[in-house]
Amino acid sequence: MHLGKWSIDRSNLVLGVSGLMTLAGFALGGLTGGLPTPWQWLIFGIPYLLCGYPVLRTMFANLAQGDYFDEFTLMGAATLAAIALGELPEAVSVMLFYRVGEEVQERAADSSRRSIQQLLASKPDVANVMDAGGHTTPTKVEDVPIGAILRVVAGEKIPIDSHVVSGTAHIDTSSITGEPVPVQTAPGEKLLSGMIVLDGSLTLETETLYADSSIARILELVEHALEKKSPTERFITRFARWYTPAMFAVAMGVAFLPPILGMGSFHDWIYRGLVILMISCPCALVLSIPLGYFGGIGAASRRGILVKGSAVLDALKDVRTAAFDKTGTLTRGVFEVTGLHPAPGVTAEELLSAAMICEAHSTHPIARSILQGAKAKIKDADALLARSRGRGESREISGMGVVATLDGTEYAAGNTRLMRHLGIEAEEDTEEETRVHVAADGKFLGVIAVSDVVRSDAQETVTRLQKKGFRCLLLSGDREAVVSRLAKTLGLDAYRSQLLPQEKVQALEDLSNGGTGASLYIGDGLNDAPLLAASKVSFAMGAIGSQAAIEVADVVIAGDSPSRVPDLIDIADNTRRIVQQNIALALSVKGVFLVLAIAGLSGLWEAVFADVGVAVLAVLNASRAGKI
Repeated sequence: MHLGKWSIDRSNLVLGVSGLMTLAGFALGGLTGGLPTPWQWLIFGIPYLLCGYPVLRTMFANLAQGDYFDEFTLMGAATLAAIALGELPEAVSVMLFYRVGEEVQERAADSSRRSIQQLLASKPDVANVMDAGGHTTPTKVEDVPIGAILRVVAGEKIPIDSHVVSGTAHIDTSSITGEPVPVQTAPGEKLLSGMIVLDGSLTLETETLYADSSIARILELVEHALEKKSPTERFITRFARWYTPAMFAVAMGVAFLPPILGMGSFHDWIYRGLVILMISCPCALVLSIPLGYFGGIGAASRRGILVKGSAVLDALKDVRTAAFDKTGTLTRGVFEVTGLHPAPGVTAEELLSAAMICEAHSTHPIARSILQGAKAKIKDADALLARSRGRGESREISGMGVVATLDGTEYAAGNTRLMRHLGIEAEEDTEEETRVHVAADGKFLGVIAVSDVVRSDAQETVTRLQKKGFRCLLLSGDREAVVSRLAKTLGLDAYRSQLLPQEKVQALEDLSNGGTGASLYIGDGLNDAPLLAASKVSFAMGAIGSQAAIEVADVVIAGDSPSRVPDLIDIADNTRRIVQQNIALALSVKGVFLVLAIAGLSGLWEAVFADVGVAVLAVLNASRAGKI
C-alpha cells in the first residue's frame, strides 16, 4: 500500500508536526472540557490533511478510474464520514496512526529488499581493456567483445566471465556463490562476473559477452523471480477483489438497515458501519504475503541460490523424493589422483615422474589430473615437465595409453592392455576406479589410482534430506561398480547406473513413489534437460554458465554446493510458515473486531489497531523471512 515516494525527512516532519498538534488538541480538550468547533477544525484539521492527503488523493484518483473498492476507498470514506458525524479527533487519529504504520512497513520492506539491492550493486559498469602495449582503456561492459584482455586490480569487480591469463589474487565470490570465504585463483582458472578481487592484480581474457555473463543472468533471474506469484499470492489477490466490496456491503447494511427497522439511531449505526470499514481493510494480507515471499527469495539469493519465483517455494512442500545426477553434482566432475601404489623397490616420486613424462603432451582429463598430482609431490616437477615437452617424444596407442621416450628411456602409462601389449606383467584393473599402470624400459613401476572426487558436502546433503523425510536417489550414466560404490558410501536409498539422458525420466518414475511430478531433481544442467523439465522442482548445480540450465531449471545454484538444496527447503518451509501465520493473524483479529463492531463494543480506536496495527505486525513478521 505505497502512497508515493516521500523522502524520509519530509515524512518525519509530517509525522512530527501532526503528532504534536494531535496531542495538543487532546490535551487542550481535556483541560477545557472540549474545544470550540473552530479550534477543533484548526488543531485537528491540519494534521488530518497532512497525514490524509496521500490517502484522499489516491482514493479520488481511483474513483475517477472506476475503481470503487480498495483499501484507500475504505479508509478515506470511513474518516470523511466520521468527520461528518462530528468525530474529527478520531478521524485524525486514524490517519496519523496509518502514516506511522506506513513508515514501519516501508522500513521493514527496505530491510527485506536489501539483499536484492546488494545483488544489483554487484553489477559492474566498466571494464579496463588492455591493448597490445599494455595500456588500459575504460570501456562499457556492454561494448567489450569476446577475447578481450582485461586488467583487474584489488577492490575491483570481475566485469565479464573470463579466465586468468596471468597474476594471482584472492577472490570474494560471495555475490555469486554465497560462500563467505575468499578463494585464491591462478592462471587458467575461470572467474565469473560480479566477483571481487581482494588483493593482487589479474590479467583476464573474456569468454562471453556481458549479456551472457553470470551477473547479467543472475539479475535477469531475480527480476523474473519477483514477477512470478505463488498460488498463495494469487489466492490473496483474488480474495481481496471480492472481500473488499463484500465488506463495503456489510458496512452499509450495518449502517442503514437497523435504524430503518427502528433498532436505534442513524448516528450510532452509521458509526458502527464506519468502524467496520476501517477494520475490513485487507492491508495486512495484501502487503505482508508478497513481502514474505520477497524475503525468502532474497535470503536464498544471498546464499547463491537463484529461485525462479515464489511458486517454487510453495512447490517444495509437495515433494519427498530427491534424485541426484552423479558427475558434477555429488562429485566434483574433475579427476584427481586418489591413490599411489608403487611396485616393490619403487618410490612414489619415481612412479609419478615416469607418469608425468608420458602425460606431458596429453590434454586428456586423466593426464591433467596426474600432472597436477605430480606437481604437488615432486620437487622439480616443472623442470621435468619442461624437459619432457622440449626433448621428449610420445605416441598414443588408441584405447591403451601413451608411450614416451626421454633421454633414451622408454616410458609407458595406460591400462592393463597396454602393459600386455608391451609384454609387461601388471595388476588387473577394477571397475571402481580408473587405474593408470606405469612402466619404464619394460619394468613395471606401479599403479596410479585416479577418480572423480566426492564433494565435501555431499554426505551432509543426503543426511539432511533424509532427516526431512526425503528418499534420496542416484541416477547416473556411469559404470555400475562406480555408481553402486558412491550410493553405498553416501547411504542413498536407491540408484540406477548406465542410463542415457532420456532413460533417467523413466528411472525416476520407477524409483519414486509419486513419479517425477512429486520429485525434485538436482543435475549439472547440461545433459539432464529431460529430468530438469519433468521434475516438480529442478535444480541446476554449478551451472550459472550454462544457458540451458538457466532456461530449464526452477532453481540455479551459482556455486558447486549440493547442500544448498536442503538450505532452500529450510528457507521455503520458514517462508510458508510466516505467510500462514500472517493469514491466520489478519483474519482472526479482523474477525473478532468485526463482531465487536457490530455489537457496538469497539470504536475507531480499536479499528485502527485491527487495520494498521495488524498490518504492521504482519509486515514485521514477514520481514523475518529475509533473515534466515
